[in-house]
Amino acid sequence: MAGGDLTTALLRRVSRSFYLSVAVLPRAVRPTIGLAYLLARASDTIADTRLIDRASRVTHLETLRTALGETDASVATLVGATAPSQALASERALLERLPECLRAYRALPAPDRGRVCAVLSTIIEGQIQDLRVFPGEDEGKLAALETAEDLDRYTYLVAGCVGEFWTEVHVAHRPRLRHWDLPRMRALGVRLGKGLQLTNVLRDLPRDVRLGRCYLPRQDLARLGLRALLAGTLANFLSACIAGVLL
Repeated sequence: MAGGDLTTALLRRVSRSFYLSVAVLPRAVRPTIGLAYLLARASDTIADTRLIDRASRVTHLETLRTALGETDASVATLVGATAPSQALASERALLERLPECLRAYRALPAPDRGRVCAVLSTIIEGQIQDLRVFPGEDEGKLAALETAEDLDRYTYLVAGCVGEFWTEVHVAHRPRLRHWDLPRMRALGVRLGKGLQLTNVLRDLPRDVRLGRCYLPRQDLARLGLRALLAGTLANFLSACIAGVLL
């Protein structure tokens, strides 16, 4: 199946809203952006599969990252270890078709393949960092990022790099954009991606805390008394954060 057909059929199944967004993009950028999304969605599915222990998830993510550069990576083993654990049929299908996604990725023109490899490698680095920094969904513990710099790096790894990627792909394929100052526009793309991810951090704060992770920096929380926040109830934690950090 060609890359365009794959992104049409599989993308519609795993993300209706993103499929609709891709459908209105210029035709020249759809295969590259669609494949990048599918691969990122696959890595995100692996990272979030709680039925698989965290160390194994890290190993599977590293295998996927290796597969972006090497055709002999153990992708079949990765699929066999992760696809059966998916509760959603769409996510199971995505992982089962991961080898097909990788073949379509390798069929991209070399410049686009390099852009997809760069953004996926960065996203996977962020996902691996997430699995290693936070204690785990079922351990009853809560951990926070250490500094504002750590938060800034996190927002780049999982979203800022996507703004960078979209900018580069559009400039490469849209003649009317070739007069852009690419370094400046790339930097704006990074800022947009980071800003959107910060919005997600605030929106998802209650859920993330329940899963043992807090992206608000420990140094900021220390001003409020970190020990008390970690030991207190979720309601007290959120109230203190809103009063002392978010406003």
